[in-house]
Amino acid sequence: MLDEVSKGIIEQLQQDGRRPYAAIGKAVGLSEAAVRQRVQRLLDNNVMQIVAVTDPLELGFARQAMIGITVEGPLEPVADELATMDEIDYVVITAGGFDLLAEVVCVSDEHLLDVLSNQIRMISGVRATESFVYLKLRKQTYAWGVR
Repeated sequence: MLDEVSKGIIEQLQQDGRRPYAAIGKAVGLSEAAVRQRVQRLLDNNVMQIVAVTDPLELGFARQAMIGITVEGPLEPVADELATMDEIDYVVITAGGFDLLAEVVCVSDEHLLDVLSNQIRMISGVRATESFVYLKLRKQTYAWGVR
C-alpha cells in the first residue's frame, strides 16, 4: 500500500513528469532528497514509470491500431507472446467481446498487415482478430490520480 505522501508524489508527476524534485517536495512536505529517494523506490518497485508520451502518428508511424483478439484455450500464454512483440505497446486481458486487446504501432499498412498475418495470427491459440485502425488521436492522458 502507498502512503499519502507517495500518492502525492505520483500525482505531481502525472501532471508533469519533468517537475523538479524541489517543487514536488514543497507540494508534499518533503525535502528534495527525500522525494528523490521515494521516486527511485517507486520506479524500482514498478509502481510507476516516467516516460515521454507521444502521438505515434505524428512521429512517422503511419498506422496505429487496437487489435481485438479471440483466443481458444488459456489466455495468458497468448498475452505473454504478444507482449514480446516490438510493434505492440499495450496488451490487456479483457472480459467482453474479445479475450485480449493489443495496441500496435506500425510504419505502414503493409507493416500492419505483416504483423497481423505473420505474427499475431500465427500465435498458437489465436482464433480470430478484429482491427480498429486509429485515424486521429483526440485524447491521451495518464493523470487519473491515485486512490
